[in-house]
Amino acid sequence: MLRLSELRLPLDHGPDDIEQAILRCLKIPRSRLLHHQLVKRSIDARRRDRIQLIYSMDVEVDGEAELLRRRHGDRRIRATPDTHYQFVARAPEWIGENSESRPVVIGAGPCGYFAALLLAQMGFCPLLLERGQPVKKRTADTFGFWRRTAEFNPESNAQFGEGGAGTFSDGKLYSQVSDPDHYGCKVLKELVACGANREILTQHRPHIGTFKLATVVRGLRAKIEALGGEVRFGSRVDQLLLEPCGASNATGKSYQVVGLSLSDGTSLSCRQVILAPGHSARDSFKMLQQAGVALEAKPFAVGFRIEHPQALVDKARWGGKAGHPLLGAAEYKLVHHAANGRCVYSFCMCPGGLVVGATSEEGRVVTNGMSQHSRNERNANSALVVPVSDEDLEAYAAWKGDPLAGLAFQRSLEQKAFVLGGSNYSAPVQRLQDFLRGRPTTELGEIGPSYQPGVSPTDLRSLLPMPMVVALQEALPIFAGRIKGYDHPDALLTAVETRTSSPVRIPRDQYLESVNTLGLTPAGEGAGYAGGIFSAAIDGIKAAESVGLRLATSL
Repeated sequence: MLRLSELRLPLDHGPDDIEQAILRCLKIPRSRLLHHQLVKRSIDARRRDRIQLIYSMDVEVDGEAELLRRRHGDRRIRATPDTHYQFVARAPEWIGENSESRPVVIGAGPCGYFAALLLAQMGFCPLLLERGQPVKKRTADTFGFWRRTAEFNPESNAQFGEGGAGTFSDGKLYSQVSDPDHYGCKVLKELVACGANREILTQHRPHIGTFKLATVVRGLRAKIEALGGEVRFGSRVDQLLLEPCGASNATGKSYQVVGLSLSDGTSLSCRQVILAPGHSARDSFKMLQQAGVALEAKPFAVGFRIEHPQALVDKARWGGKAGHPLLGAAEYKLVHHAANGRCVYSFCMCPGGLVVGATSEEGRVVTNGMSQHSRNERNANSALVVPVSDEDLEAYAAWKGDPLAGLAFQRSLEQKAFVLGGSNYSAPVQRLQDFLRGRPTTELGEIGPSYQPGVSPTDLRSLLPMPMVVALQEALPIFAGRIKGYDHPDALLTAVETRTSSPVRIPRDQYLESVNTLGLTPAGEGAGYAGGIFSAAIDGIKAAESVGLRLATSL
């Protein structure tokens, strides 16, 4: 097979036009083209009056070797890469009978689920522990909180439970991580096998959507269990049981994992643990610090959610082609470097979506964005965030270099937002024009809020450090120069967005093991090695490979 890229066609084209583009690219007659299939389709909308679709195709032709030699140097034509996943280890048949040899995965988010899936596929019968609830119960708890028909549950919400924080999101499946070994193909194929739409295999920026994600995570769980793995819910790990390694150990590490203590008072023995806690497991980070596991601070950002009518964004991006069925709801990505040295950028943009309550602790307000697969809600929303500086964290550090200072800073903002919103989990909001002019919002305008459980108009300038506020006030008019109407006076800012990424990293060595704890493999977004569903799933596969190789060579 040959892989053709950069086949450009107008928005309104037919199936025959794709075939003709292939023949023109290869410079061959129709008789030599045996088969072709879509690999990827993306949109080039840099010129709104000439929007194009860009295709990558796999083709089978008569005389491939000769054609490759003749067209050597043409970057659009190459041999199709082999993207089939190759397992790095296989477990002995008796592994499931030996509890201490059984690997344990902590956290049922995308990282934890893919780590457990791969370990199960290699035959290691993993045990996966999740503090929250199965997705059906978790969905009822979360939607009940949003609709004010149920009390907030700190162990079952938009952050904790089956599927992780990504379950109530847009379900984006793209990343900027380098992937030369095609782990991403493995992730996408497994998601499709578990219920995701096949179109994610060919979209340039695929997404699943919240309701479909709930189906997919159930499918992943069923597959893990069918392969001999076990998934336990309501099983929060309260303590990592460690033994000193001794000063003379060859690894130079201080501790060895020997077991886990759970929230129900039970404990279990284990010597290989993949820790995929997610970015909101603050009690877990504190527990690791107390146990002596190496931690370090990691950069992160905070800010607000901003809402516009989706039609406004579609018009700005697609022009007269807005509403075309092949285009769908438009997205955007924005960045501005402010005069005071701060950077403002959009994050986790949700076309045709909702702003939702994403707190995981009582007495705090946190926002996030969520879209269904159809992306057909009235508003578009995105986070507008500013990276946190060392100066911002100084007052929150228990000592110089405290790796948990970022957690304290996040909590402070979330508690302020809770109070500003009325201390009832309503979110504080402000009209864009009022924010720019430095006055409180008393009434909302024509753009209605989508946030659940509810909103309270106020002045958001008191919430963030002033350098962040100044940078946001400078950036918003600049963004309007890139997306017409972005400075709509009634565009709505909703606070506060704090969970952009983990503020903590658990350092690991070249084998993905903790730098000071044998048997502990930190992974995913919470450990500081991913930034979304897709990259977290890829990191879960890498973590499982590392543990699988360790087990296979030691058993």
